[in-house]
Amino acid sequence: MKIVNKRRRILFLWPFVLAGLVFLSIQFAIRNSGFVECYYSMGIYPAIARVFSSISKLIPFSLWDVFWVFIILMIILGLVLVILKKIKFWFFGLRVLQTLAFLYSFFYMVWGYNYFRPAIDKRLGWKSPKADEKEFKLVLDSIIKETNYNYTTISSADYPQIDSLIEESYKKQRQELGIKYPNGTRRPKTMLFSSLYGKLGLSGYFGPFFNEVHVNHDLLPMDYPFVLAHEKAHQFGITSEAEANFVAFVICIKSEDQRLRYSGYQSLLQYFLGNASHLKNYHEYLDKIDKKVINDLKFRNKYYQGLENKNLSDMQSAVDNVYLKANRVDKGIKNYDQVVSLVLSWYNNSEQHPVKN
Repeated sequence: MKIVNKRRRILFLWPFVLAGLVFLSIQFAIRNSGFVECYYSMGIYPAIARVFSSISKLIPFSLWDVFWVFIILMIILGLVLVILKKIKFWFFGLRVLQTLAFLYSFFYMVWGYNYFRPAIDKRLGWKSPKADEKEFKLVLDSIIKETNYNYTTISSADYPQIDSLIEESYKKQRQELGIKYPNGTRRPKTMLFSSLYGKLGLSGYFGPFFNEVHVNHDLLPMDYPFVLAHEKAHQFGITSEAEANFVAFVICIKSEDQRLRYSGYQSLLQYFLGNASHLKNYHEYLDKIDKKVINDLKFRNKYYQGLENKNLSDMQSAVDNVYLKANRVDKGIKNYDQVVSLVLSWYNNSEQHPVKN
């Protein structure tokens, strides 16, 4: 009897003990970002990514989406059993808490510790000071010119080739971006609930439990290269949305393929224009953009506004904000917009700067 009771206590406590240990390790990680970078992000995580992605790539559909549907169904089933008095409420509640404790631990072990690695400017050794308004204008002007020059059309039929080209660019730029390539494999998967995700304003996401890269089926082809490169950046252990946007930008514009370059430049152009709206000569910059690019941007905004449900999108933004801040992304969802600062720093620390060309 004592052995049985001991086993029950172990089965009861182990998810909470594990979660407690993970919580303590997170406190250590927060204070030792260099340790996280060396031993987890560049050591343990690539091995995890290699194993998990080699399994998930064999499945053509999203394991992440199926997993959460299963979890929701189990919760509903549990509530029904409680209502029918087939199980005790405390038993159901305990199982839910144990599951949450395990998922919390599993998330950080298989990917989440990457949140505590050093910021990308420290990882890449950038030394130049932050750009001033003059440099911002120079880079904005350069991005407008490159967007105009690289204008092209993209079709969904191009997706397989675009995937290969993005992988090729990651392989070439791995040293510049501080990425440990190949880090497993990255098979793009379509969201099972693309319409719902579209209403939430989600164009793609990375599923850490199964190391899966997802892209929304309703995504416009001109956005596909940038979004795919962004989600692949997460698979490489880049957690910050701004850093993932920056990496996607570099991967796209450094490609020899015009489709990738156009997607990269037009995606960042929108962020730069948002930051340039306070400039007195803002409309002069708008006048420099070719009409065909303007038409793309207008169509893009109208298209996604048609997909999005404002209430659901606001709810999703609120959830994302809490999630990001909980993982020490201080700006929350505003972190997406910080890509402008990263791109300016990159220009300042590389031969890409307009003044140097």
